[in-house]
Amino acid sequence: MTDLPAYLRPFVLSVADGPDVGVDRLGELDLYRPAGSARTGAILFVHGGPAPPDLEVTPRDWPVYQGYATAAARRGAVAAVVDHSLIRGLDQLSTAADEVEAAIGVLRSDPRVDPDRVVLWFFSGAGLLAGEWLDSRPDWLRGVALTYPLLATPPGVDDLVNAAEVVGKHDRGGGVGNVLGKVLPVLLTRVGLERDELAGPVAEFVSAGGAALDIIDVPKGHHGFDMLDHTEESRAAVTKALDWAIAHLGEEPGPQGDLLVPPPKARTATTTTTARRTPAKPKPEPVKEKPAAEALPVEVARAETVAVKAAPAEAARAEAATTKAAAASPEVAAPARAQLPETEDVLSSISGTFGAADTPAARVVGREHSAYAAHDLEAFLAMYSPTARISFADGTDLKGRRFLRELYRPMFDAGRCKTEVVQKLMVGEWVVEHQVAHDTGEPVARIALYRVSEGLITDVEFRS
Repeated sequence: MTDLPAYLRPFVLSVADGPDVGVDRLGELDLYRPAGSARTGAILFVHGGPAPPDLEVTPRDWPVYQGYATAAARRGAVAAVVDHSLIRGLDQLSTAADEVEAAIGVLRSDPRVDPDRVVLWFFSGAGLLAGEWLDSRPDWLRGVALTYPLLATPPGVDDLVNAAEVVGKHDRGGGVGNVLGKVLPVLLTRVGLERDELAGPVAEFVSAGGAALDIIDVPKGHHGFDMLDHTEESRAAVTKALDWAIAHLGEEPGPQGDLLVPPPKARTATTTTTARRTPAKPKPEPVKEKPAAEALPVEVARAETVAVKAAPAEAARAEAATTKAAAASPEVAAPARAQLPETEDVLSSISGTFGAADTPAARVVGREHSAYAAHDLEAFLAMYSPTARISFADGTDLKGRRFLRELYRPMFDAGRCKTEVVQKLMVGEWVVEHQVAHDTGEPVARIALYRVSEGLITDVEFRS
């Protein structure tokens, strides 16, 4: 055993027979499915990094993560292990964060998974990715586990949420966060023989977390004890941590013998799915739009959830004469049309034939608009690709769903999400809208261009 690299050493729980566990490989994600067909909660195991340059296999093929995932599946939960870019270096943190968020989307969309019951479990260097989840606390997150985590933000990295700074931020009566009216459970497994540069930030995290932070101590354990220290102390710590995760998913823990881990079965290669399950929280119906008259190159959208200003009488009469919608509903006045710069250059850059109002891309953008009007941040973000890019008129350029969360959360919290769609045109995967945004209190006219791929918004550009 000592001749093996540390990451190839066996998991501390012994191998034994138990219920079958199916293993599927979906892109960079391995899914471990328990026996039976019932829908269950899920655990995503997120490996650390960086790794040695002579790495022989990626983390999802390491015995330690195969062991954790199989043990969790034996207890009735769907388990997943994701390969992400942090393994290549700390300069890949932002990319890794986006990849982990994408893996969560795939996991929650799996038909065997209850999308409202997920635990995220971070190891070692992946502790740097945990802060944003401790801060955002989506409704589906039932717990966050950290095992010998790295929590000190590296120099030069300023776009990550520090876990120690947010673990007590949303305290409700001594709790860590607030999910569905309850505290967000957080588990820390710490080792007594930790390296000094990791032990200090962990101590700060414990101090910030308060009494609601659950802690499993491994006094004689090293960093990586679950593959290095084959002791009763190590086995007890791993078992307790698995008990904790399963309990917070609402699953019934199996007998201790079921935790023992056989080698995983051969994986079946399948195509990665990018579908995101719609969150369970009720959301309003998508914005309903009136069909355009055939003579018009654009359709006039009237969002039922957005207040519309009355147009001048002349504009209302002109529109009534040219659209069936206005004739059918004379009591609904046309929206006010703020003056825009010349837009021929924008529209001429899009070639092709204008599509019908109800295109797949338009439906995706419509659902995004409905979530925005309802101030449902998680439903809004679920319509975006994890690596979506948004460019603003002032030159600001953002990439990644987690940056969108940071940008939009204050606006959603303040109830300032209001945008009027004045005109819209669709061609293929593009949706182009003339909008009047009221988010700042003053109406701002702009052109918004949305690109939709595989059911998610991948690019947005605002021009004013």
